[in-house]
Amino acid sequence: MAVAKQNRERPISTSQKSAGRALASLSLATLLSSLGTSIASVGLPSLMQVFGAPFQAVQWVVLAYLLAITTLIVSAGRLADMFGRRPLLLGGIALFTSASVLCGLAPTLWLLIAARAVQGLGAALMMALTLAFVAETVSRERTGSAMGLLGAMSAIGTTLGPSLGGLLIAGLGWRAIFLVNVPLGLLTFALAWRALPAGNKAAQQGKFDATGTVLLGLTLAAYAMAMTLGRGNFGVLNVGLLAVTALGIVLFAVAQRSVKNPLVQLAGFRDLRLSASLAMGFIVATVMMATLVVGPFYLSRGLGLDAATVGVVLSTGPLVSTLSALLAGRLSDRLGAHRMMVAGLISLATGTALLSLAMTTLGIASYVGPITVTCFGYALFQTSNNAAVMSGVGAGERGVISGLLNLSRNLGLITGASLMGAIFAVASAGARQGTGQDVVNSASAARGMQVTFETATALALAALLLALLSLRISGRPQPGIA
Repeated sequence: MAVAKQNRERPISTSQKSAGRALASLSLATLLSSLGTSIASVGLPSLMQVFGAPFQAVQWVVLAYLLAITTLIVSAGRLADMFGRRPLLLGGIALFTSASVLCGLAPTLWLLIAARAVQGLGAALMMALTLAFVAETVSRERTGSAMGLLGAMSAIGTTLGPSLGGLLIAGLGWRAIFLVNVPLGLLTFALAWRALPAGNKAAQQGKFDATGTVLLGLTLAAYAMAMTLGRGNFGVLNVGLLAVTALGIVLFAVAQRSVKNPLVQLAGFRDLRLSASLAMGFIVATVMMATLVVGPFYLSRGLGLDAATVGVVLSTGPLVSTLSALLAGRLSDRLGAHRMMVAGLISLATGTALLSLAMTTLGIASYVGPITVTCFGYALFQTSNNAAVMSGVGAGERGVISGLLNLSRNLGLITGASLMGAIFAVASAGARQGTGQDVVNSASAARGMQVTFETATALALAALLLALLSLRISGRPQPGIA
């Protein structure tokens, strides 16, 4: 009897070790893609000097990467659903690593930008498939914890990028911020090759929807460029790109209805849970971008902090998100993903409401306290939302749904950078006119902070209403989603 018991326990232990290795490789892939986003921005001043180029040119080192991810992430997920997730993820890691070499060796700015676009394609594959792989590597009861780990690694990559990039540029030059990805990429590839399960070969049969891919890519690219070009000045070009976006949406919808194997099953959006989760992800990302866009101005101009202190204070948010993501995963597993989504949105709305008070008399505490509440709510929502959606998705749709989740977040970040920055600029300008001053002083920065985060609070409450309505209309929670 004792021998039989040992034999029954041994496979479970082996399975847990295998899942642990697979999760480690997925975590490294998440770290790589987020590090690729954040580390390049710190090198823009050096690139301007080395290549003798204006900011409008070197900013494409960042934009090319983000645009490639935004436009291709859904297609990457669909390809994986059709041809297998393991080979596509391994290909994405290899592509990202190879492109990092090209970035580090690029002799001209435009070759660097082209290499960054290729690197973004690799990142799109990694971002789309890490979430999709979770359901194949861990049990449903541990989905939240796994999502929390991936969320923590994403936050670490985002936090680590600027500081690591600054050290590398100071010690080894700008090429090092791209070449540092090479050993990390090789390690990730080796671990993923050994640990990731093969799974079913192709969950879906049929031709890949090339027409839908091109239309969606062009539509998303037009929207992303409309939100990023002009550096806060919304002109004729931006309006024209938004018109192209609207036309692209219509053409894409028509195309999806006329093909046998569409890129995105539009009927799936009739599922209130999925549509609400994507909408909430977009709204929450828009809200969180306000902390990155407006926070530095409030701390430097509103509170009068020096650059070093601003950097330290700004690290509070990513640090809280990193630590909270791990706890959020466990809470999601134990108490239910939907409940934790609601709790996270309540915390997010509370934090942004406190930020809108802009109590400069309290000093640093007026920012650190509210941002802690905000980022905890964000981590709790993000982890629970991902776990709720991915645990309820069929095997044949995991890649594309994972891509849609990441897409909603990316579009929210892009929108937030433009929208929240514009609101802050208008509100602080109004305060300057009222005081007869032309610079962003303490009063105008506080006013800009107040209006921006009042808007953010309204958006957070809208997301909370969506969460409550989706639960009410759909009746009782579905298995694996509550």
